[in-house]
This record gives sequence, structure tokens and C-alpha cells, in this order.
Amino acid sequence: MKVSDIIGAIEKTAPLFLQEDFDNSGLQVGFPDAEVSKVLVCLDVTEDVVADAIALGCGLIVSHHPLLYHPLKQVSCASYQQRCVVDALANGIAIYSAHTSLDNAKGGVNYRIASILGLEDLSWLQPRPDGAGGSGVVGMLPEAVPDHEFLHTLKDVFEVECLHHTAPCGKPIRKVAVCGGSGAFLMQDAIRMKADAFITGELHYHDYFESDGMLLAALGHYQSEICTAGLLKDIIRAAFPDLEIVSSLDTNAIKYDSFQV
Repeated sequence: MKVSDIIGAIEKTAPLFLQEDFDNSGLQVGFPDAEVSKVLVCLDVTEDVVADAIALGCGLIVSHHPLLYHPLKQVSCASYQQRCVVDALANGIAIYSAHTSLDNAKGGVNYRIASILGLEDLSWLQPRPDGAGGSGVVGMLPEAVPDHEFLHTLKDVFEVECLHHTAPCGKPIRKVAVCGGSGAFLMQDAIRMKADAFITGELHYHDYFESDGMLLAALGHYQSEICTAGLLKDIIRAAFPDLEIVSSLDTNAIKYDSFQV
């Protein structure tokens, strides 16, 4: 099959018109008519990921985070983005990214995060004016749980090594708002919708002072969105059950250590 066939399947769930103005979702590198027999899905495109795709014989990399946010002024070896483009083209590998197009889609990233948490009765935190999607979701846990127990659950299910959160105060958690990645811009929407907790990838320092009693928890950008690899795999596999799809390695650039002084 062709790169364009796989792109078509992804864009049925995550059409490009859903992406934010600042974004660059879509085909990053390569040719729509190129033939593909194996696909690699990942959160980030790095040199190691491209090398992995080469070694595995993949003709297409599908990522959540775009490799290219800004136009390249040269294609050489001056940055990792340039080196990725050179290596991908030299080895006949196309790169496609579904970023905020997938964030803002029904059944997209935030729906997947909500599903991991077991949230029900989902609605958008910030609906699009055209009603076609939105930013962040809010839903209900099947039953209320103590805030400290909820924090432990977050740490476990998202495999978080260092969870940032406001102090638990014994408040039961039932209504939960979520946004993968950098979701601080939605915090006031979560407060307005009277969420008991707001879960995202990363927050600004002063956000923790302004939660108005709502529990805040930042999982880490990577931890909140690594589920996109599985989501992308599911979307592609639903359209092409016989296509070989592989996942790439851990691309989290942030490390967590406890140093003994």
C-alpha cells in the first residue's frame, strides 16, 4: 500500500483542519505515492528512531510530535531535525505526524487518556466553535476516590517516576479534567467546569497557586502522551489489519535521579 493510504486512514480520525494554527501536523518527509509494507509508530522522531526504522525496514514513521515545527533553511547536518530528514530520505522513509489534529479529535489523545483513567460521560473542556472537536476533556470516575489514592493511581497507570501535584487535602475525586502534553491553558476551564482534579503533562510553577482548591497533577509531557503510540497503532490497524506495525524506543529526554549527598 501507499503512504497516502495510511495518511487517509489517520485523517479520518484526526483531520488536519482540527490542528491549531501554530502546529505542523501532516506529512513531514517523503512522498505520498511511496509503497509501504511496515510502519513504525512513536511519540517523538529522533535520530535513534529513524535508525530504528531503517534497521527494521519500515517505509513510514508515524509520530505524535512533529519533527518539523519550523521551516528548514538548509538540509545538512546542523541540527537533529536536519539529520533525521537526510537519513529518512536517503533510506526511502516517509514521516507523518498527527499532533494537535489528534489532540483535538473525538477518540483522540485526550479520549485515550480518559479511557486509561476509566472516565465516563466525556465532554470537551474547550469545544471548537464548529463543534467538530475541542481541547481537553472532562469526565466522571465510576465512583469517588480519596485524593491521595487517586494520585497513587496516576503514578502507577502512567508509570510516573516523579509526579508533580498540589497537596492532597482529603477531598474526594470524581469529576476529572485531562489534557495530554502542555495543558496549562485549560486550567481555568477545568475550574469553571468544577472539576475535582485536572491532569496534564506539564504546568507552570504559579499554576499550582491558582488551582482554587482543585487537585492539580502534572504527569510529565512524555508520560502523558506515550499512549499516542498505541492509539496511532490502533487507528492504522483498524484500517489495515495485515499491515505490520512496530513501536519505537523510549524517547523521553528527561531523566529522574535521586542523588545521595
